[in-house]
Amino acid sequence: MDVNLTHNSDFRLRGFDHLLDYRICLFVFFLFTYVLTLSGNMVIVLVVRCHVHLHTPMYFFIINLSILEMWYISTTVPKLLELLVTNNNLISFHWCFAQLYMFHGLGMTECALLAIMAFDRRVAICNPLRYTTLMNETTCKQLASLCWAYGFLAAIVPMMTTLKLPLCGPRDINHYFCDLAPLASLSCVDTSFNDIINSCVIGFATMFNLAFILVMYLNIIFSVVRLRSNMGRKKAFSTCSSHITVVALFYSTAFTIYGIPKHAHAADYQKIVALVYAMFTPLLNPVIYSLRNKEVKEALGRSIKRVMGKIGNGKLL
Repeated sequence: MDVNLTHNSDFRLRGFDHLLDYRICLFVFFLFTYVLTLSGNMVIVLVVRCHVHLHTPMYFFIINLSILEMWYISTTVPKLLELLVTNNNLISFHWCFAQLYMFHGLGMTECALLAIMAFDRRVAICNPLRYTTLMNETTCKQLASLCWAYGFLAAIVPMMTTLKLPLCGPRDINHYFCDLAPLASLSCVDTSFNDIINSCVIGFATMFNLAFILVMYLNIIFSVVRLRSNMGRKKAFSTCSSHITVVALFYSTAFTIYGIPKHAHAADYQKIVALVYAMFTPLLNPVIYSLRNKEVKEALGRSIKRVMGKIGNGKLL
């Protein structure tokens, strides 16, 4: 058995090699999606930063989420675009594991951020009089820092367990980026123990935060039900609708990939679901937070009018 234990060999990403006839169309589509995602999330960041009335804890965490989504999609899509437009399907050993680490670090950070955002909504609705005291600027920065630290520290475990696996023969990864299951499939040894460790770490990151989110929303529901005003109930739920939509989208796709046994579906199916998880979720987040949020839409409208006014006056020419 040819066991390659060196850390100098490149991997070969197969990507969507069965769709080579459509690679130009796929390249244009993925490039457009990538640029649109970066632009949409950047607009959210700029709009929030430029409007003082949006300088609240909720929008502070939305900025963190938008920055995360731009970084998240940039971890995998540039290499996918290279695979489609060139014949270079090689990825170095070190960049492969860096990609693995970044992908899971950002994913687990997003889990924590969504949980903190649920906590923010719970405090705002259940303790409105103490909201500004409890969720002050210092607290928000500490909570956001905790989310980022937690995600990237937790991601060390799946990276290290996979890094220690002995790899055999040709290093062909049947995916468009370096993920746990495709890399583990190259191992010469039984990976059951590694799978258990990785499942525990990722499972805790997802399920603990999901359980926390559910508890926060149960508190919110109990508080809203006690409100006498229908208008008050509607307003309370409207502030949560965007977050609930993002949580549902994120966890449904994450569970599809990591909640189902890795032998339960084909590699091509994994690639398609990973596209939704790693590319289209970051694209939809700014859409959800802008189109479903009256304050953001109004601020965006004012920004557009301001820019158009300057153009009309010749100040931007």
